[in-house]
Amino acid sequence: MPVRHFLTLKDLSPTELNSLISRAIEMKKAHKSGAVQAPFKHKTLGMIFEKSSTRTRVSFEAGMTQLGGSSIFLSPRDTQLGRGEPIEDSARVLSRMVDIIMIRTFAHQTLERFAQYSDVPVINALTDDFHPCQLLADIQTFTEHRGSIQGKTVAWIGDGNNMCNSYINAASCLDFQLNISSPAGYEPNAELLQNNKSNVAFISKPEDAVKGADLVATDVWASMGQEDEQTRRRAAFGAYQVNNKLMQHAANNALFMHCLPAHRGEEISEEMLDSNYSVVWDEAENRLHSQKALLEFLLNNAN
Repeated sequence: MPVRHFLTLKDLSPTELNSLISRAIEMKKAHKSGAVQAPFKHKTLGMIFEKSSTRTRVSFEAGMTQLGGSSIFLSPRDTQLGRGEPIEDSARVLSRMVDIIMIRTFAHQTLERFAQYSDVPVINALTDDFHPCQLLADIQTFTEHRGSIQGKTVAWIGDGNNMCNSYINAASCLDFQLNISSPAGYEPNAELLQNNKSNVAFISKPEDAVKGADLVATDVWASMGQEDEQTRRRAAFGAYQVNNKLMQHAANNALFMHCLPAHRGEEISEEMLDSNYSVVWDEAENRLHSQKALLEFLLNNAN
């Protein structure tokens, strides 16, 4: 049986995705009750970081520990990848030593090449194109607060970045309406929009995109690696801040999410993270539980 990887949300069927979210909620409840779930004793997660992170490292490392396994953190200074070893060679070697691998890197093609030559499951912990693990946490959070996201309306406000691309995939997989509003020149991938047009609409004005939305989500205006564009992006995105005034166009019980870290006073107003709309802290916590469910799914399917 071919190795199952998780490079985008499309690597799971809608049924598998919904089951994984349900399992994440179960695992969270069990963890809160003090139950020990350690099915993966002696299993090892290899964690390759070419991009730094707080939430990704802690959630994967803690999650693997809670499942009874262990993890190895590898920065560019710790691997031969950082010194020019071919990706396929590193994949062949590492996948003979560990049971599952997560990679946080820049080019999505790097991840795809690594997975092509890996004998064990590979998880996309973020690339410049997609961030599917964050979407698992977002969908879990919405489900906990509002039930199924199917048939609901989600508004994405801001950069057409990896998070936006993953929301597009999620809309298609889970059958909700996604309204995207970005400034000119910062729209999401045109081909991705076209391929998912039955569930996705691009709407120029943020107020129109948010109208009636059950969930409003955003991200920083300049992602990691775009720091030199900060000034230009701040000027372009000025009208795309998520604040109380914008949220008033959303549904009465709308939720607000942000994958963090956030820049208060830029993509969100100072008060947004702690507003009545916000479920950001639940969303951040759920990285732990949704990724545990993902690790369980992939490791069980690898046996």
